[in-house]
Amino acid sequence: MMRCMMNTLATPATVPPTLTVYGIPNCDTVKKARLWLAAQGVDYVFFDFKKMGVPADKLPGWLTALGWDKLVNRKGTTWRKLDIATQAGVVDADAASALILAHPSVVKRPVVVWADGQISVGFDPVSFAARLP
Repeated sequence: MMRCMMNTLATPATVPPTLTVYGIPNCDTVKKARLWLAAQGVDYVFFDFKKMGVPADKLPGWLTALGWDKLVNRKGTTWRKLDIATQAGVVDADAASALILAHPSVVKRPVVVWADGQISVGFDPVSFAARLP
């Protein structure tokens, strides 16, 4: 897990970031979200799926909060590379969970856990701005 302290103003070192961004560093949408957060001076922790995989302990909460159909990116390269039988087998949260744990890149990104515990997926500057204090 990488800690990104983007606020260079007087932020005490003892104050932890208030949100966590989960994703893949070279994903264009993740890059946009991270740049936007940095521009707003928001401190966050970045969790790299490529290095650490999808956190199995967090996944059930994400699936409950977002729905498996919103969390699985069916437009991405990873999904398109899956065989037809694997794609057809993703019909519920259990199947989606197994797929996500086996193929972390199939998750729509970024997944953000906000300071209030709410979870979002994807990046939209207006939605992000509305979540900041």
